[in-house]
Amino acid sequence: MKAIVIGAGMGGLSAGIALQRIGWDVEVYEQVVENKPVGAAISLWPNGVKCLNYLGLEKQIAELGGPMETMAYRDGFTGETMTEFSLWPIVEQAGQRPYPVSRAELQSMLMNELGTEHIRLGMRMVDIADDGDAVTATFADGSTATGDILIGADGARSRTRDHVLGEPVERRYAGYVNFNGLVDIDETIAPATQWTTYVGDGKRVSLMPVAGSRFYFFFDVPLPAGLDYDRSAAKNVLAEYFSGWAPQVHKLIGMLDPFAVNRVEIFDIDPFDNWVKGRVALLGDAGHNTTPDIGQGGCSAMEDAVVLAIALQTNTLGVEDALVRYRDRRTARAGELVLRARKRSDVTHAKDPDVTRAWYDELRTEDGTGIIRGIVSNIVGNPLG
Repeated sequence: MKAIVIGAGMGGLSAGIALQRIGWDVEVYEQVVENKPVGAAISLWPNGVKCLNYLGLEKQIAELGGPMETMAYRDGFTGETMTEFSLWPIVEQAGQRPYPVSRAELQSMLMNELGTEHIRLGMRMVDIADDGDAVTATFADGSTATGDILIGADGARSRTRDHVLGEPVERRYAGYVNFNGLVDIDETIAPATQWTTYVGDGKRVSLMPVAGSRFYFFFDVPLPAGLDYDRSAAKNVLAEYFSGWAPQVHKLIGMLDPFAVNRVEIFDIDPFDNWVKGRVALLGDAGHNTTPDIGQGGCSAMEDAVVLAIALQTNTLGVEDALVRYRDRRTARAGELVLRARKRSDVTHAKDPDVTRAWYDELRTEDGTGIIRGIVSNIVGNPLG
């Protein structure tokens, strides 16, 4: 049996590895010539890590993960600690540590595990044909690839999704821009083993430890979509957006290489249930594009990969039937995570300033119990327990 996977991001590569493990031939096609991840890093919560463990990558992901032991919120203007607590209760309840990891390093590891000989870059898919016995992808260079199934892991602007639904889907702007990158750890800004977030005025500055004594950092700023941006001016732009903020924030800005700062406008898509059409199925952002506000986008894509492989391995009424069973196991959970992230995004980024101010007040009395409960609720219901 052969699978064509469209997209060599985390979801597509994880799906390819999962299908290889059950004996499928896999070919992955990616439209970019050089596979550069969007964003500098990703927070893998225990559900995502468990999926990689299930794929035999326990040692590799542990080596890439940062030592994140505690979590803290700080007042963005004064630097005062609002709340600080251990993340160990999450580990105890979930049975696995979370790992912030570099996206590039994670993607490289997944590509090597799949086998680079199974990945073709610079291949933009332009058409899909499903005759009921096989499915064929046509690419912009006129070449084709035929398989028993086609998995569309081609991201938020998925061409596969257009085929499955019969029409394009409009993405919803979440109302903020995320600036992110990697920087050497400086413990005068935040502890080396802590996820530290500075908050104020609907903005946030967050630092998470990744391997190699580095922080993954991101700055969130509520802004209109489509503003002009000069990458070389990143430090000046951030200094202006965070004028009056704590010295630690401005020290971080001063450390940045402006050309290594990513700027991403944040969108999501309303959840939908129809992920499958015949021998074609959606996976990852193609099926459930989400904001990053609960850290579950990549984890959810990895859950997709595991459930897809289990469905194809354990059901014997044909691949079309197995894909429907995959869909039925995944759409409700994935859609719920999209809506939870959207709700958290609105609170964090001051869609209603009074609600956000009330959240800041709550943080000052929080002992970690409520935040941990929320994180664990996102993990519960994953396919690996």
